[in-house]
Amino acid sequence: MKELAGRLTALDPDAGAAVRVIAYFDRLTESRAGLEALVRGAAVLAGVPARLVDGERRVRVRIEADGTRRDSPAPPDPAWPCAALSPDGVPALWLERAGAEPSVVDAVILERAAAAVRRVLDRTRGRAPADDPALVETLLDATAPESARMHAARRLGLAPTAPARALAVSDGAPRVVPEQTPDAPPAGRAGAGPGVPPTGRVGVGPAVPVLRLPESWGAARIALRFASEEPGRRVVHAEELGSLALLADLVAPGAEPPADVRALEAAAATAPWLLATLDAVASTTSLRAAAAEINVHHSTLQDRLAHAEQLLGWPVRTPQGRFRLQLALTLRHLARA
Repeated sequence: MKELAGRLTALDPDAGAAVRVIAYFDRLTESRAGLEALVRGAAVLAGVPARLVDGERRVRVRIEADGTRRDSPAPPDPAWPCAALSPDGVPALWLERAGAEPSVVDAVILERAAAAVRRVLDRTRGRAPADDPALVETLLDATAPESARMHAARRLGLAPTAPARALAVSDGAPRVVPEQTPDAPPAGRAGAGPGVPPTGRVGVGPAVPVLRLPESWGAARIALRFASEEPGRRVVHAEELGSLALLADLVAPGAEPPADVRALEAAAATAPWLLATLDAVASTTSLRAAAAEINVHHSTLQDRLAHAEQLLGWPVRTPQGRFRLQLALTLRHLARA
């Protein structure tokens, strides 16, 4: 398909772009992407916001051209390029492009996206395989009607009143799993109970009844920001954060980090051992426990901390300094998430 698109582009740029659009939505369909992913694909490919409005099934999704979801209560403009989800249906998918005739590429985007959306709606609002990722998206969508979310829960094998948790995974799709034991993070494929644990960083939402899973999902996404591959904890439960969760609102991912975080990064650049050492000090009950954690002698740890304090500009072996260190490490995770 890529070779064909390249040849067509040389002859006709619009034809080449149309073939790439077809291939893109074919890949999304094969991976059983959900509604949000499909509308996002339409928006990004078209370079303008895209929105899906299905009044009959009470579905509303609007995605900006940069991929950000930003729903709007305003009705679609009839002048925008649009497509119906069925041959005799009313328009349900729009590209917010005003003042121009729809291009060939826009028409292909709408046609392929609408067909993929129709298949997802048929699966999530009708018959569907029990391992469908789109069912999880429906279950976690607070804007989806309760009837659709209950249908998704049943298809995923979740009892209506039994508690379940949402999992946010850094390198995979969202998951929903039945509550297991309070001292172990749940794992498994979506709604299927125990199985292969997720890889990457994991944020675990609180256990709630299935209709409250959007709340668990929100908490799981916050917990994911506190998780870290190295150093730190890979799996973070939202219930463990307490008031620390408020920090997530203060530090935006990718924003300029606070001064103490910049000091940590500068110090780590000169001492490769520094972050692992400081994380051990911040997360254990004593310096001896920290030394055992990183497998160094107690005197070696003391020498490292003395050097770290010179680099950072504040003590890390006093109660106040240790708290400052814990806060700086936490803010570093949030700034990098």
